[in-house]
Amino acid sequence: MTELSYLSAGELSSVGTPALWAATVGGVLALLVLDFLVTRRPHEVSLKEALGWSAFYVALPLAFGAWVWSRYGSELGVQYLTGYLVEKSLSVDNLFVFMLLLAAFAVPAVLAQRVLLYGIAGALVLRAVFIALGAAALQSLDFAFLLFAVILIATAVKLLRDALSGHEQEVDINKMRSVKLLRKVMPVVDEYQGTKMTVRERGRRALTPLALVVVAVLATDVVFAVDSVPAVYGITEDPYLVFATNAFALLGLRALYFVLHAALSRLVHLSYGLAVILAFIGVKLGLHWAHGVWPGVPQIPTLASLGVIIGVLVVVTLTSLRATRDRDLGDTGVVERH
Repeated sequence: MTELSYLSAGELSSVGTPALWAATVGGVLALLVLDFLVTRRPHEVSLKEALGWSAFYVALPLAFGAWVWSRYGSELGVQYLTGYLVEKSLSVDNLFVFMLLLAAFAVPAVLAQRVLLYGIAGALVLRAVFIALGAAALQSLDFAFLLFAVILIATAVKLLRDALSGHEQEVDINKMRSVKLLRKVMPVVDEYQGTKMTVRERGRRALTPLALVVVAVLATDVVFAVDSVPAVYGITEDPYLVFATNAFALLGLRALYFVLHAALSRLVHLSYGLAVILAFIGVKLGLHWAHGVWPGVPQIPTLASLGVIIGVLVVVTLTSLRATRDRDLGDTGVVERH
């Protein structure tokens, strides 16, 4: 398998033709519109409905990956699938934060999927901006890969430190800068008003709690974009494939949230796994940069990266389930038999 070739400034290549970009962006927008139409009438999402949409949003990117493989060869096919797996893994961490935000703002169950959809739409816009900035950096800066490596390793260290601290992640909405700023600019009513972001109260326009939670979700999207885009650039240098992996990973989050809502609290070792994955990709990027300067420096094959990522995810999932099973048995006073 041919590895990612070191590209000097101005030599970034992509399979994304104008027609392919237009078709992909048009397809993503069409799917977003479809999701907004599905959620136009607030309702609680049943497990059957969530599973159906989740199956659709898993089958779609896999089918696209098969097309990339057949059209452009196994190298780009593996890069796309590996990048998609990385982005999907990071998106589960996004979901956990979204879950904390929805709980902190006491979002009614019927409005949860609308909030998630606003967050997904905002995330897509932010990822597109960061992908464009990343492509510009790769074209103009010879040390861009090294910069991305530093960002990922620093993020991995933070994730690991937070996980080792033993403190559960929590959200204090009164300390969020975006929420405090909105409250200074406009008054906020106490009750949700369906899907309305603003209402008129006592002759004045006021924000609803829905507006606050949407802004809070969008603010967290910025943080996630900082590590997710460099992570997938560590798998493929093609901006089109980077956008495709991000778009497909994000589009299915609305349904995936309701499928994994109960399971998210059981993935107690996910942060460890994500820290290992981000650090690994950071090292991969660092070696890739060094290879361009000193050709004798080895690189990590994309197929090997795929194996490492899958292995890490399997291990942390199994250890998480084991840890939470033991915890649940302890809580109920049941002694496990050996």
